Amino acid sequence: MIKLDVMVLSPTDVLFEGKVRSVIVPGEQGVFEIQPFHKRILSRLVGGTMIIDGQRFLLRRGIIRVNQNRVTVVMEEDGS
Repeated sequence: MIKLDVMVLSPTDVLFEGKVRSVIVPGEQGVFEIQPFHKRILSRLVGGTMIIDGQRFLLRRGIIRVNQNRVTVVMEEDGS
């Protein structure tokens, strides 16, 4: 099974790194899901919950980049 290589970064730490089946994020135009073979994308993220194979991360804002089954998220954690 093909999986996504995912790395989630905060300004100070690596919050997640691994191979997963899907990533669900809150984008400016609504919530969307990234799965293997997703087309290239660069998008801003808004406050909400990011879900990586069932694991939840609260974020204040960030950006996501998807390119050839590699997903990189740079985010500010929601400390509230």
